[in-house]
Amino acid sequence: SEIEGNSSLRMLCLAVACAFAGWSVTRRSPPQFVHLSSRWLAQKAGRRSPQILTTATAVTRTRFAPSPTGSLHVGGARTALFSWLKARQDDGKFILRVEDTDTARSTRESEASVLRDLQWLGLVDDEGPEVGGDKGPYRQSERMKLGLYQKFGEQLISAGHAYPCFCTAEELEQKRKVADAAGENPKYDGTWRDADQVEVQRRMEAGEPYTVRFKVPRGTQVTIDDQVRGQVTWDAEATIGDFILLRSGGMPVYNFCVAVDDAMMEVSTVIRAEEHLTNTVRQALILEALGFQVPQYAHLSLVLGEDRSKLSKRHGATSIDQFRQQGYLPQAMLNYLCLLGWNDSTDQEIYSIEELIEKFSLDRVTKSPAVFDIKKLNWINGQHLRALPEEDRARLVGNQLVAAGVSLSADSLFSKSAARMVASKIELINDAEVLVRATLLYPLAEGKDFHADGVVQVGQALLDAFRAGRFPDPTGSDFGAEFKAMVSGIGKTLKRKGKGLFMPLRIALTGRTSGPDVADQLGVLGLVQGQCACESVTLAERMAILEELLSSIPAELAQH
Repeated sequence: SEIEGNSSLRMLCLAVACAFAGWSVTRRSPPQFVHLSSRWLAQKAGRRSPQILTTATAVTRTRFAPSPTGSLHVGGARTALFSWLKARQDDGKFILRVEDTDTARSTRESEASVLRDLQWLGLVDDEGPEVGGDKGPYRQSERMKLGLYQKFGEQLISAGHAYPCFCTAEELEQKRKVADAAGENPKYDGTWRDADQVEVQRRMEAGEPYTVRFKVPRGTQVTIDDQVRGQVTWDAEATIGDFILLRSGGMPVYNFCVAVDDAMMEVSTVIRAEEHLTNTVRQALILEALGFQVPQYAHLSLVLGEDRSKLSKRHGATSIDQFRQQGYLPQAMLNYLCLLGWNDSTDQEIYSIEELIEKFSLDRVTKSPAVFDIKKLNWINGQHLRALPEEDRARLVGNQLVAAGVSLSADSLFSKSAARMVASKIELINDAEVLVRATLLYPLAEGKDFHADGVVQVGQALLDAFRAGRFPDPTGSDFGAEFKAMVSGIGKTLKRKGKGLFMPLRIALTGRTSGPDVADQLGVLGLVQGQCACESVTLAERMAILEELLSSIPAELAQH
């Protein structure tokens, strides 16, 4: 009674109890509070007083735990990024754990795909199935073979926190129907919770199949201080009832595996999607019963499509591998993924990975859903692409042109010239192919552009210069200056300038009204011999086509 009436004394007792249990609070990061049933504070009115668990640890340890049942999705990549940033910011450890207990859907091929995508993004793990570590194995299937989860299941039974349940599937289905008919939450009714131990032992010795259920303490409430969502509370008894830990064949269920693995790997911060929020109550109860610390939690909002439905394949590319194949840069993907729900309270939108490590904070992550905007991603990718050193950009574009069957070599002068030509025009690496192919073709005779104002006059002047040998060599070192001088001379002769000169010039030389700089296009065109792998129309061939078209123009129209 003295403890109940004196808040200072109550807090002192709580601090002593926390110290005795091995829990500690540091000032390094905001503490995570999980209120659970207490074993060591006095009971009152049949309800156990709340216990406060603090989860501050000496070293920040985050984890990303994908299920290898497909490709790495945008939402999963964002979770991995936030977890990686938190670890890097605190000079901690980023753990990769593969949750592959779904044997029907999990494959090593999918695991390899996820690992490859993480490597491409640069989210390198400090501990994991490939790099190893002293908390392994890092695949749940391998941990299961060691009997790890079964051991903890037996420990919970021995301590009175779990019990065997012999209810059949038919009996459970009937209980569910009764609860549904009564409009109640279809949770387990506790048939075997306080069963006669003699009967339990008899059935076990007879080899009857049973599940292992967690015994949720009566009147228990679980409250977490979520780093994104604030305080969240569940009435555990009313919400979930006594839940399964081990299935009848000894297979551990998801929440049991996750709780045990987080504890054994000493995970301090769990960052994951909001769809896992309701799993927290089960995991926290398991951790408390086993005497482990509860990590800090941060549940991220969903990523939605532009129609504000959950992002899916019908919205286009959703996997990291798809974005990689489409020509996005890993640093641009990281930049954009971080903006899906986070900002640093400034107007800055382009970040280097070093800036993200410095500025990222879970306190600035919003709990509102994030909308995936492909146009914004493309713009960010273009900004990062243009910020690359020229040689890096040329290498990326060159490799893409070779893969697309446009260039014979990524290191050729043709590829490097093409990379310079498209640098200011593309947002994705793959955009280069379309622009370069367009540069190499000459559709002047296919459309109506030939009849645009000034094309005949300017075209005739260009043809005259070419015949007379006054058209500069596009492969020459001074081609840019020489071409500019020739165009200026044509403008003075024809009394044309600005758009009245440059548009017909573009049409006559490229066959199009838009595209990269005309001189740059001619420079690329001059390098096709022995370096280009696709169809092209040389300058000489263009002049021949232009001459044929000009010859078909009636004399009275040739002056326009």
